[in-house]
Order: sequence, then C-alpha cells, then structure tokens
Amino acid sequence: MGLRNVAIIAHVDHGKTTLVDELFRQSGTFRENERVEERAMDSNELEKERGITILAKCTSVDWNDHHINIVDTPGHADFGAEVERILSMVDGVILLVDAAEGPMPQTKFVTGKALALGLKPIVVVNKIDRPDARPAEVLDECFELFLALDANDEQLDFPTLYASGRSGYAGREDSVRDGDLTPLFETIVEHVPEPDADPDGEFKMLATLLDRDNFMGRVLTGRIESGRLEMNMPIKAIDAEGNVVESGRATKILAFQGLERVPVESAKAGDIVAIAGLTDATVANTICAPEVETPVDAQPIDPPTLAMTFAVNDSPFAGKDGDKVQSRVIRERLEREAEGNVAIRISESAEKDAFEVAGRGELQLGVLIETMRREGFELSISRPRVLFRDGESGREEPYETVVVDVDDEFSGTVVEKMALRKAEMTDMSPSGGGKTRITFSAPSRGLIGYHGEFLSDTRGTGIINRVYEKYGSYKGPIEGRANGVLISMEQGAAVAYALNSLEERGVLFISPGDALYQGMVIGENAKPQDLEVNPIKTKQLTNIRSSGKDDAIRLTPPRRMTLEQAIAYIQDDELVEVTPKAIRIRKRHLDPHERKKEARKAEAA
Repeated sequence: MGLRNVAIIAHVDHGKTTLVDELFRQSGTFRENERVEERAMDSNELEKERGITILAKCTSVDWNDHHINIVDTPGHADFGAEVERILSMVDGVILLVDAAEGPMPQTKFVTGKALALGLKPIVVVNKIDRPDARPAEVLDECFELFLALDANDEQLDFPTLYASGRSGYAGREDSVRDGDLTPLFETIVEHVPEPDADPDGEFKMLATLLDRDNFMGRVLTGRIESGRLEMNMPIKAIDAEGNVVESGRATKILAFQGLERVPVESAKAGDIVAIAGLTDATVANTICAPEVETPVDAQPIDPPTLAMTFAVNDSPFAGKDGDKVQSRVIRERLEREAEGNVAIRISESAEKDAFEVAGRGELQLGVLIETMRREGFELSISRPRVLFRDGESGREEPYETVVVDVDDEFSGTVVEKMALRKAEMTDMSPSGGGKTRITFSAPSRGLIGYHGEFLSDTRGTGIINRVYEKYGSYKGPIEGRANGVLISMEQGAAVAYALNSLEERGVLFISPGDALYQGMVIGENAKPQDLEVNPIKTKQLTNIRSSGKDDAIRLTPPRRMTLEQAIAYIQDDELVEVTPKAIRIRKRHLDPHERKKEARKAEAA
C-alpha cells in the first residue's frame, strides 16, 4: 500500500477544514449514514468561534490502495514553533487559496517555512464557484509569492487544481463546475513523493506533537524516520544533545484513520503514529530503540518572549461567577497546560498566590486565559511584559519582524506610530492595488497593545503579521498609554445621573446598573492623570419641579473591551479581573491610600 504524508496550508477562512471534510466523505472514511459535524477538524471550541486553527492535527484517508496522512496546520505566527516541526513530518504541501481573495499575508509565513524545507507545493484554487472568483490572477499572485520567497525551479513548476471544497469537486481547468475530488487524490499520489525513510535501520522517531489523554497519559505524535516499532518494545527518549531523558516501553501505538486514533500492533518507517508509555519525553525529543545514540535533527523550540502573572482573584466580587478560585487549582491547570503546550513555561511568582506564565505572544496567552475562563476559573492578570536576558552587549530584549500591509493613505501614520515604539523600518514597497507593504524590526515590548490602535489607524483595512526575529540590544524606555483612567471611589451599582456628568471627563467603560467596587477602573480620563470619581451619586431631590431638562438622560454607548484589548490596555499598576461572566479592569491596590504610598515608592526608586 502506497504511503503519502502531506500538510495543508491556508489562510484563515479559505476553506481548508471544509475541503478535508469532503476528502473524508469521498474516500469512504465516513459511512454514508454517519452524521458528521461540519468542519470536523476544528474540534476545539475556541477554534470554532474564532474560525482559526490553533492546534495542529493529523488525520488520514485511504484511496485506491494509498494511505494518505493529512496534517492540518495553524496559520498564526504565535503558533509558529508548531508549524516548523509539523512540516518536518511531511513530504509535500497543498497550498489552498481562495479564488477571490488570493494569497494572504497569513499564508506567506507558513508557505515560506515549507519552501525553505524543500517541500514541493500543490496549489489548489478553492471556492472557484464564487461569483467574484478571479482564478487566473490568483494563480499569478501565487507564482509571485513563491518568487518572493526564493522558491527553486522545481518548486515553481507546481501543479494547479481548481476546486470547490463545499460542493466537493476539483479539476485541472478553471471552468470545472461538477464531478468529484478524484483529480486532487491523483495529484497527491503523483506529485508527493513516498516518505524518505529507512525501513531497515534502528527505530527512530522525532516527537512533533504532544497531548494528554485521561487513560493513556502522555501521547507523543511523530513520523517514524527509520526501523519498525512493535507493541511493548523497549524504547527511550533522548534530547537534542543525545542525553537520555527516560526509558520505557511502547504501551500503545496509535495510527490515524479519519478523525480517529486506532490502536495497531506495529508501525514502519514513514508512518505517522502516536505513542503512549513515556512520562517525561516532550516535543523535539527523539524516541528510539535503546541502542540508538544520535538524535534526529530537530527544529529548536523558539524561546518564550512574553510573560504575564496569573494570580488569584482578590477583588470584592471574587468567587461570585466562577467555581475555580484557589491557587492550588490554578497551579494544577497551568501545569497541565505546560505539559501539552511546549511554547508555554510556568514558574512561581514572587507575589503571593501568583504564577508567572511565559509564552510566544499575546494571542497565545489570550487563548489560554479565555479557555480557563470558560472552564470556570477566576483570575487576576497583569500587564504582559517581555523577557529580557543578559547578552554579550549587556541587557538584551526580544525583537520581532513585523510585516504590515496598508492602504497608501495610512502608511505615514503607521510609520510614525512604529517609530514611537522604537521600531526600525527595513523595507517598504508598493504591493499593488493602492496598497503598501512595510517591514519593520521592532522590540516586542513596543508592540504590546498596538494591534487595536493599528486597526483604528487604518480604519480596519490594515493587516499586521509578527514573527519572532532575535534577541537584540535594549532600546531604552518606550512611552506607555498617554491617558489616565477614571477610578470608582465607591462600591455599588452605577447610576445614570452620575455617569451623565462624568461623560465630559472622558470615555466610559460601564453602563448604568453595572456592579462596581472601590478601585475599579470605569473609564479613560481625557487627561494624562488618574482621577477618582463617584459613579453611584444620585440626584438630590427637591420639591421644585425642573422644566424637563433632565427628564431623559442620553448616555453615549460605553467602550466595551474584549479580553485581548483589556490586557493590552492596562499599565503596570493595573490588573484585568477575568471571571466566566465578566472582564473588569482594576487598580492593583484598591485602597487609594495604598496607591499613593506605592506611587511615592515608585517615584523615589
């Protein structure tokens, strides 16, 4: 039986997961009467909601004596460390592009990684039945993208198919409007080489993905580079230097069939399998036979560049919404996360009942907080801060390469704002259609909280992509938020009369009737200082009737922040209170006297 390992790359919403569903159906993976969820590959609740793939997943289909392993990849740069390792498991990639939108910046990141590894792409122009489809131009754009990414001649000579994943057909001409996906299956079998693996050598496999199972414990997924793996065979895990991490037995070998993982007795070189039986081995370790000494070359795991403090919620409203509020429960949950997610590091914080969580970016940590919140946790989250390190030239901080696509009219504003954030422009070129592409090298510290501002500056039309670049010399202080905040000095429910008079002070974050406490941030001050206000003040009643001028109070709708916006907004002396039902911003010290004392200390320091 022929074996093919292929990854699917696509921009968010270009129809990747729908196409995989259809491949399952037509290969007979699903029974005729089986009820299957749409977008079966995006199984995580947040993936369904945001429409992004966060976790890489493996599946497989059998077609005409060929076993095809399909790996779905995340497109976001925050999950980039995962992408590089996943691509080392496959021998070809399918680049899926929307027939109207064409290749987007998000695809560029993953496609660049694939081409650098020498993988040959198959281009599938999807959604060919859209009324605004422009297949010929999109194909030219793909070719230009490959040229820009330094593709070699072999990679530029790619086969092209036109398809509609939703309607389940593909063809070699852009006029195709019916049929099935046979041309796609044929192209995969013809164009993707068999795995270059050594069936006669010692057993070796690079662990690429890791997850936990309640019954089997740690499960490591990867491609077998050489040899055979049998049930209960003695195995060991070694790190990149060849040091033994642990020894054990392969208690379970699982192969992929459709969306299921099924137990098998043995697996051979080239197969993608999951193994249970080891307790300490992790991603980028080599799992091998006891006599093997040299590890398989692995992509190093990018270091975490950003940290936040996750602490117990100690606000006056603590424990009202969630049922998981103790530090012990929070610690267990974070340790479980770090086990399965190699890009996250957990350590004890100097503060009481708090943990330091380091990761690759705001999106990645935001996804973790949102997941915990839905599980019933209550947390206090600090402002994200970058992780410095001591280098040859003294203190060093992480830098990112930032690629921005904006309409020409906004490019000046973006360049100016990025300069304030200590970014250096490295390239600027017109990208056609009245758009400009600008590349910067920027300290990660300056980018915290910039995304929302960038969207307002470009009226929602700009696209920003960030990728970790290097650690470089410290750039000096960067100015923070220009405005102060409005702080509630009382506890109770907000009153429309009080809010009406506070509107001229700045922008409110709350509505009448919202529950407030002392020290909670209820709005943004129009001036740079913080201002304490009373949002629960009611009108003094008199027996003189007013002439109707305050009969109807009309308030401007408040600015409601999402979790990511709130985390990006706060300063060092503020926290975000996250519960299953609410996201509130508060001062770290709720008592005004405590705040003054801390401010004096900070000034003296």
